[in-house]
Amino acid sequence: MSTQVIVLNGGSSSGKTGITRCLKAILPNPWINLGVDDLIDRLPPSLVESGSGVAFGQQGEVVLGDGFREMEAAWTEGVAAMARAGARIIIDDVFLGGAASQERLRGHLKGLEVLWVGVHCDPEIAAGREIARGDRVAGMAASQAEIVHKGVVYDVEVDTTRTESLDCARAIAAHVS
Repeated sequence: MSTQVIVLNGGSSSGKTGITRCLKAILPNPWINLGVDDLIDRLPPSLVESGSGVAFGQQGEVVLGDGFREMEAAWTEGVAAMARAGARIIIDDVFLGGAASQERLRGHLKGLEVLWVGVHCDPEIAAGREIARGDRVAGMAASQAEIVHKGVVYDVEVDTTRTESLDCARAIAAHVS
């Protein structure tokens, strides 16, 4: 069976979006990308501004409430349904719970051929990218750089600290069947 889903996990500003753009350009078949930022952008304001959804702390911490988890489960089931219907999906995620986050996603993707990819980046480099982006809470990149990988098992790992997105995408594409 060929790869149906590619999951890119890495902290904020680690380079997942750049890698995704490159993957979509170099993979021979069309791929759709969806990610946790897409989900958050589509949540009602009541879930982003309350303790039941997503809360962003002053030091870059992200707190996810039950309301977010409920919407995340529905979203992920929808993404999995698209893959089951024949769409090739790249998921750009941030496993704030490390291995527990991977297991939760694995449950939704059961029966699909998934390539698990760890996207690493030195916390200082990610923090610099975060500042340059200007659309993230300061401290988010550094706080997430290592915790998102704790206990997670990957098929492929790349490091964007000194490697360009295209080279990382080529390394990943070599594992796509």
